[in-house]
Amino acid sequence: MMYPLVRDLAAKDAPLRVPITVACRVLGFSPQAFHKWVKNPVSARDWDEAHLINAAFDAHVDDPTFGYRFISDELAEAGFIVSERRVWRLCSQQRLWSVFAKKKGKYRKAGPPAHDDHVKRNFTATAPNRLWLTDITEHKTSEGKVYLCAIKDVFSNRIVGYSIDSRMKARLAVDALQMAVTHRGNPPGVVVHSDRGSQFRSRKFLRKLTEHGLTGSMGQVGACADNAAMESFFALLQKNVLNQRSWATRDELRLAMIHWIERTYHRRRRQRRLGKLTPIEFETIMKGAVALAA
Repeated sequence: MMYPLVRDLAAKDAPLRVPITVACRVLGFSPQAFHKWVKNPVSARDWDEAHLINAAFDAHVDDPTFGYRFISDELAEAGFIVSERRVWRLCSQQRLWSVFAKKKGKYRKAGPPAHDDHVKRNFTATAPNRLWLTDITEHKTSEGKVYLCAIKDVFSNRIVGYSIDSRMKARLAVDALQMAVTHRGNPPGVVVHSDRGSQFRSRKFLRKLTEHGLTGSMGQVGACADNAAMESFFALLQKNVLNQRSWATRDELRLAMIHWIERTYHRRRRQRRLGKLTPIEFETIMKGAVALAA
């Protein structure tokens, strides 16, 4: 850090020009070290760390919940060979902390909305692919937690997309949205309503909405009614699957959730709001009615 000072003191236009040898002797290093720095002012290590810091910033911007461990995983996936300890040092220097790590009080402040609220608590739809709701739930196993992001079509209460993972990253929400879009034939203009979770405010999720022509929507902070329609599905899942017994592995719980969603919830569980039909039956009958009317 002193080398630039020696260079400035020895410059021809310096107010008080100090010879390089004198400045080096006073500051405690050799002129040879200074001249070596002049030939190569940016070391290979500094250059590498600059690229690491840029990549770490990109990973943190994509998902502000990432701490140094998740950032280290993202760097490894991007092809960087770096130790977790080094990532911790760089993140500490650059103040790249998870939003969950620095708690100022009992409750965390929600992030700013990425979209306006286009739903206004009117959780109804007159046709499929008009309004989708999405949220994330978690449950523990002996191996650690499992996270589920589900997307529900309000028209039939059908789960049109879901993603299950061991980490609650932006990719969890992106994969669920991609499944919904693929399953429903890429319908344009669907309103996708969520809370203000960082996964739904991430750049990856916002890009996916724009890519498929979907309209994002976010509810108000602390408004329980905004999540009630989605929480009803999670409550059923909790009662019928998650709380039935202890789960040894993540794969075991993952398979149980998929089996319940696809076999029981979609095809066997009748819902009063749907005229005592299952979501699959309701969509089939309603499509048939529309075809006859046409």
